Amino acid sequence: MGQERLDNANPILFDSKPRHRPVTGTERDESVEDPIDSWEIFDLIRDINDPEHPYTLEQLNVVQEELIKVFIDDEETFVKVNFTPTIPHCSMATLIGLAIRVKLLRCLHPKVKVSVSITPGSHSTEESINRQLADKERVAAAMENQGLMHAVNECLRVPE
Repeated sequence: MGQERLDNANPILFDSKPRHRPVTGTERDESVEDPIDSWEIFDLIRDINDPEHPYTLEQLNVVQEELIKVFIDDEETFVKVNFTPTIPHCSMATLIGLAIRVKLLRCLHPKVKVSVSITPGSHSTEESINRQLADKERVAAAMENQGLMHAVNECLRVPE
């Protein structure tokens, strides 16, 4: 990290959840439709790398299964992810939210509607950041910005 100044130089680390949940009888039955749930979404985003630290968003408690909601209404599926920055003035919150959104857009069916926002009360500029993350045109423009996408892809990179 060198001389750069970190927003949160000493983050608190949390234990990771087990990698696999117990498999139920209906999940083994191929004739039963198994809709996506909050655990599966959590499993997709838990290993996203923090842009400032050599830890995952799960290890920093930025993402938690309890803050993920999946709604299935008729034929549409909605995924809502709240994330909690490690400090109330985290300058990386927008990048973290964008990384979560990009990961879900890459992994989920295009018909799944995705919403990513900061957990209420956990960031000093949450309203502004939430507006940016909800603005499809801004997100699309960000995805075309090579520098920003390099930063997002670093967050999504799987360690070797």
